Amino acid sequence: MGEKAGRVDFEWVYTDQPHTSRRKEILAKYPEIKSLMGPDPQLKWVVTGMVLTQLLACYLVQDVSWKWVVIWAYTFGGCINHSLTLAIHDISHNVAFGNKQARWNRWFAMFANLPIGLPYSASFKKYHIDHHRYLGGDGLDVDVPTDLEGWFFCTPFRKLIWLFLQPFFYALRPLVVNPKPVSSLEVLNAAVQLVADVCIFYLWGLKPIVYLISGSILCMGLHPISGHFIAEHYMFLKGHETYSYYGPLNLITFNVGYHMEHHDFPSIPGSRLPLVKKMAAEYYDSLPQHTSWVRVLWDFVFDDSIGPYARIKREYKLVKQE
Repeated sequence: MGEKAGRVDFEWVYTDQPHTSRRKEILAKYPEIKSLMGPDPQLKWVVTGMVLTQLLACYLVQDVSWKWVVIWAYTFGGCINHSLTLAIHDISHNVAFGNKQARWNRWFAMFANLPIGLPYSASFKKYHIDHHRYLGGDGLDVDVPTDLEGWFFCTPFRKLIWLFLQPFFYALRPLVVNPKPVSSLEVLNAAVQLVADVCIFYLWGLKPIVYLISGSILCMGLHPISGHFIAEHYMFLKGHETYSYYGPLNLITFNVGYHMEHHDFPSIPGSRLPLVKKMAAEYYDSLPQHTSWVRVLWDFVFDDSIGPYARIKREYKLVKQE
């Protein structure tokens, strides 16, 4: 991709994120992009189909051997669950029912959460808004690894372990970097999830629970789809903090690969992000992009110049007082 960014610390910058200015420039030139904003009427049906598919899978795995429970979790169920986390990502931007029905989006996200096995949707929403508003913000954007992660996970073997444990770092990092009070929605999310898990256990036993939760953990760790975690914002080319991927895995990940377009226009559903690129192609075609999430994972592990420190960080003054 060009000059690589060897790091022993984060890349500190003192300018605003590029998405703000690019959004204004694109909208001035192509105001019709505003017509892409708003809810995606198909999203709720796609997500409902995925949830029902996982419930059917829970019924089917109750009598298979434990070996096949894990195999199916990694190769099938975990892929659906990872995709559901990305549906929850889309829903967090209110694209299932629109901004005027924000509560419906929160409740539907809890429904999408059910096959994941662990409460996720409400906490994700709480922190994800900061990721967009304060991209790379020190102490604000919990998508950025901690100094300890950057310092310790710096060899190929350690980076491999870090990738495997990525779900745990994503879950625990907010508690260290930017702890927030537990909200009533998070309590409701946990209660709904617990009831669903108990019902599945009562109906079909322990194996479906292991199938769901192990699939979620394994496929958000060392798995081809998880390449998007690294591809999105790790600095493979010095000075560039957001990258898109336009390959076939977008078909099962709600177009999360269109990540520059998403950060430029977070209120546009993933299903319409390819239209953003098509309408404003000159703004995206010349920017660095990834062609393979598997290659991203390989380079992350074996390229000494890339690791948890390969992130752009910036200070946002007084933001906690707003």
